[in-house]
Amino acid sequence: MWSRVVEIMLGCWLLISPFVFGYPAENASWWYWDMGSGTIVILLALLSWLPATRRAHLGTVLVSLVLIGSACARGWSSPEISAAVQNDASLGLMLIMFAVIPCNASAPPAGWRTRAAGPSGV
Repeated sequence: MWSRVVEIMLGCWLLISPFVFGYPAENASWWYWDMGSGTIVILLALLSWLPATRRAHLGTVLVSLVLIGSACARGWSSPEISAAVQNDASLGLMLIMFAVIPCNASAPPAGWRTRAAGPSGV
């Protein structure tokens, strides 16, 4: 579940990034998008801790793709790429990498667990 903790940290970074980078006041949608996507990422990571919704973290992939798409749409066309656009693009890529890691990635393989639980065959 360590990858869910990293997703929560990245979601918190999304929540504070408008304050760190000082988004322009005329682009209020940037504020809303980063605040909303950060909240969604945190909620999906927290839902993954529950057994019934253990695959909820896969929804982060969709949020990440939209983050990358919005970064491309709003900033790659300008001659100067802002820090906010670079932040959203890099966070989207990192979130995709962590979202595909299974929740039980740090557990030993299933064959080893059943072998350790049973009688020793050697």
